[in-house]
Amino acid sequence: MTPPQRFVKTVLITGGARRIGAQISRYLHHAGLNIALHYRGSAAAAEALAVELNAQRPDSVAIFRADLCALNELHALAAAVVQHFGGVDVLINNASTFYPTRLGEISSAHWEDLLGTNLKAPLFLAQALAPVLAQRHGCIVNIVDIHALKPLKDYAVYSIAKAGLWTLTKALARELGPQVRVNGVAPGAILWPEADENTASHAEMIQQTLLKREGSPQDIARTVSFLIHDADYITGQIIPVDGGRSV
Repeated sequence: MTPPQRFVKTVLITGGARRIGAQISRYLHHAGLNIALHYRGSAAAAEALAVELNAQRPDSVAIFRADLCALNELHALAAAVVQHFGGVDVLINNASTFYPTRLGEISSAHWEDLLGTNLKAPLFLAQALAPVLAQRHGCIVNIVDIHALKPLKDYAVYSIAKAGLWTLTKALARELGPQVRVNGVAPGAILWPEADENTASHAEMIQQTLLKREGSPQDIARTVSFLIHDADYITGQIIPVDGGRSV
């Protein structure tokens, strides 16, 4: 039986205004997709990126602000994107928070923030968009982390959240198939951290790779694009992009 023909038109990417998210947005936009660009606090970056991309292809990018930890804002985001573009073909759960939580200093606020952004939001956003994604035979790509399987010292809560996202990716693939494919990308040492408190772990990670160098956001964007466009028979999988560190 021939599977239904699929036309990818609109991508919602959370945290798409900066760093890896911005590179994914640019890469997919260059491939001809419309971009629903979510941000929380990076309004200036989101507006600048939308201007840049809309100059290349008018009305192809729209920006949407939401705090993904607030379920009412999350549902409003999903509804607004569907209304603006007429639907969604791809959901990329990229938004993340990342900072150390040393044992003995972990608070409930840390737990709510790190699990909220990295795990709760992807689940509830996928749930909110599941009907339209199924109707359009779309897909979901979750940006996970190699520390989902190899916890990073002093980052227990973050590692737990990403481990949950790893399992959520597989669970959603089971729940949403066969109409919707769900996969993940697990970056390793990609982009030097912005916060000084995170740089030591990043430098150590680079030394543990087989390639002995930092990867680029382009590496992640290409892998995401592959899962969207060229992986029609792949679902429930997470691809490490880590220079061989997981070996």
